[in-house]
Amino acid sequence: MSIAPEEVEAPARDAVLFRSSPARTFTVVFLALMVAYVAVSPVVGWIAGDTGDPWWVASLQAVVIGAVVAGAYALSARAALPTWVRVSAGGLELAAQDSDPILLDWADITAVVVRRDGLRTVLEVVPADLDSVHPVQGPDHGEPTLVDTPRGPAFTADLTQIWPSPAALRRELDRRMRAAGKP
Repeated sequence: MSIAPEEVEAPARDAVLFRSSPARTFTVVFLALMVAYVAVSPVVGWIAGDTGDPWWVASLQAVVIGAVVAGAYALSARAALPTWVRVSAGGLELAAQDSDPILLDWADITAVVVRRDGLRTVLEVVPADLDSVHPVQGPDHGEPTLVDTPRGPAFTADLTQIWPSPAALRRELDRRMRAAGKP
């Protein structure tokens, strides 16, 4: 079970927290489905023949279908796994998809990449040396997923549900990496 960011003392006072938000995910999926349903329903009505239902029936159907699908997605096994990233002058903390958090000093990070993978946004953190990774809870607990990349082994995290946004996290990471003298 992952530790909540509130249970971990930030390595510096200027820490900025980015965390997964099922409510944000629900809202985005719900709104996308509402727009799609309302845009497509006149075309479907024209092809299937007009049923004579008032406009509010299609709107009610859009709300019900949008709420059910968005709720199922937001509560799905993948979406329900908490992820958080805390960026500060003290380093980068990462707890991804229900892993225990780790801490990396900026000097111990070779590269940080935020990239798209299909519909997902993925964070890759390449440590200079795996021995430089500091577990926040202790050495016996699970750390974020480690994958092989062309730059070396990297810790990964799915940022699709991160709030405020993956773009805001990318800007903060770029600022911190430049301050640490990293490209």
